[in-house]
Amino acid sequence: MPSAPEEFTHIPTHVAIIMDGNGRWAKSRGLPRLEGHRVGTETLRSIIRACDAFGVKCLTVYAFSTENWSRPADEVNGLMVLLESVVENELDALHKEGVQIRHIGRLEALPKGLAEKVRNAIHVTQNNPGLILNIAWNYGGRDELVYAVQRIVEEGIPAAEITEKTINDHLFTCGCPDPDLIIRTSGEYRTSNFMIWQGAYSEWIFTPVLWPDFTKEELRRAIIEYGRRERRFGKV
Repeated sequence: MPSAPEEFTHIPTHVAIIMDGNGRWAKSRGLPRLEGHRVGTETLRSIIRACDAFGVKCLTVYAFSTENWSRPADEVNGLMVLLESVVENELDALHKEGVQIRHIGRLEALPKGLAEKVRNAIHVTQNNPGLILNIAWNYGGRDELVYAVQRIVEEGIPAAEITEKTINDHLFTCGCPDPDLIIRTSGEYRTSNFMIWQGAYSEWIFTPVLWPDFTKEELRRAIIEYGRRERRFGKV
């Protein structure tokens, strides 16, 4: 198993990333927005390997939000094709590397054939012992809380018995620890409806680097910065 760099004083167990800036990266080069998304998938490939090499146990990537459906139809359709291509082309390699693929969000909203391929990837890798990869597709933090409340109500759990653990157990991320570190690329300073429950005490790093240009070295720097922070969780 690879060893983490010596300069890491603390390694986050769970890293989450808002992969932002694909469109601007493409526009700056006179390319269609979808080309930025395609190059962004290559970046993701390298960051998955980097997380594994650095000792990160769980990686969550914000790939498609509940609000992204309002984008132009050709871009949305292109993103669906791109996701299908990534699932088909990357599954074998990720499986061999021991990556466990999970999905967070409302999978039923995806085209039927694509949803089945995602479910198959989840099934094939479910017992893998390596990095947990949560793909947030058709995901929104508010929608996740609605989903959790709906399930709690359906199960008939009395209001007096509902605790933070009850809510945690009904979130899409059930079984994963809260993210220690959340990174947003592209220089935007917004949380964009991402992990609003789980990220309550996460450390945030906002980098100006556009997602297609985000490298293993950029991740290394973020983890070093994370190690400099003192996490008090509201305590002294």
